Amino acid sequence: MYAATMFTPRRPGHHGAAGYQATGMEIQVAGADAHRLVSLLFEGFESSVADAQGAIIARDVDRKCRAITRAIRIVDEGLRAHLNMKAGGALAQDLAELYAYIVKRLTLANARNDSEMLAECKRLMQPLHEAWVAIGQQDQAR
Repeated sequence: MYAATMFTPRRPGHHGAAGYQATGMEIQVAGADAHRLVSLLFEGFESSVADAQGAIIARDVDRKCRAITRAIRIVDEGLRAHLNMKAGGALAQDLAELYAYIVKRLTLANARNDSEMLAECKRLMQPLHEAWVAIGQQDQAR
């Protein structure tokens, strides 16, 4: 249940399509295996960054801050915090460093209203997301 709130913050009076979207996310999280949960984190990150970019264009500071905060939490609390540093060795260390860099860039992007920094973060995460999806497809094929 906690992971769902990371993607869709609850606000009083939150109705309509957003309510359905939140419920749909909760259902996905409740029925997901570990691999799917990580995929949902990547999807949530991409969605949050896109929302932040739209908020910058719309000059909606509150929405931008919420979206970037959500993206930071996904990277830091969802992806980085759950790396297995012992089993993952050098790869886990490299990912931890990349995630730390992305969190720094997201923070700067928030402070500077910099959509290009957000795009950089998206570009850095995209290959990881694609690789994660490919791993899942290989596992399903077995």
